[in-house]
Amino acid sequence: MDFLNYHHLRYFRVIAGERNLTKAARKLNLSPPALSIQLRQLEESMGHALFERLPTGLELTEAGRVALEYAQTIGRAGAELMDVMRHGVGAGRQVLRVGAVATLSRNFQLEFLRPALKRADVEVVVRSGSLAELVVSLQSHEVDVVLSNESVRQDAERPWHSHLLADQSVALVGRPEWKAKRLKFPQDFDGVPLVLPSFESNTREGFERLLASAGVRPLVMAEVDDMAMLRLIAREDDVLALVPPVVVQDEIASGVLVVTHRIAEIRETFYAVTASRHFPNPLVGTLIEAMKTKGVKVARRKSAS
Repeated sequence: MDFLNYHHLRYFRVIAGERNLTKAARKLNLSPPALSIQLRQLEESMGHALFERLPTGLELTEAGRVALEYAQTIGRAGAELMDVMRHGVGAGRQVLRVGAVATLSRNFQLEFLRPALKRADVEVVVRSGSLAELVVSLQSHEVDVVLSNESVRQDAERPWHSHLLADQSVALVGRPEWKAKRLKFPQDFDGVPLVLPSFESNTREGFERLLASAGVRPLVMAEVDDMAMLRLIAREDDVLALVPPVVVQDEIASGVLVVTHRIAEIRETFYAVTASRHFPNPLVGTLIEAMKTKGVKVARRKSAS
């Protein structure tokens, strides 16, 4: 029977935190050679190298990141055991680390995460950023999955997998009084005040093509990448905003905003980007499969609301 040394795990956690053997040894009141021996024994017992030795310091390997999560869980469980003896029953928790592109609909993110958020045994950590930044975090195992509105190209060195979760047509939305104007799209949109996503968005490019083909030039009041801000502007100003309806589903349901035009030619896509790993977080696969099953139906249902 394999034996797991609790002290080894404590030493490992400190080394992982310091990313430097000498600093970790000082913190643990051990000599660096003695700590190195303890680490080597742990790696031998697990059958995997836990750190990669780089000029800049120690970096966790993929196995090391998995081991660290378990080591932290075991450390918390040890502390919890003492609390349980005094105060009652505790419960361990899994951690799901998610990267979400800053321009992605918050409502869609919530739809994806909802099953995990309902579980008392799961802690969800969400960080936002650009797709380029988050892919780097995915590569370095800092996040388990990246939610994006575009896929990531795969190559031999970057074995990404872009899972299409849902897609829906975009729409123009605004205050209810816009509905009464009965504007025809795109021919009646010369000079109409609009709030649009920036040209970095694939929806903006398609929208501009439709306008150019009709020879009309609307009045662009603002270009906004952040969907939450675009949503606020649509609520506050006398403009029409180009968004996937899921972004403003609550406002549409309450009647604060209405869909004036559905633009079937332009579709917004929603992806979960993962990396090939020996030790994937099982929660990711569960959420992806759940969203694939209901994602398109959810998006279409909310578009029709």
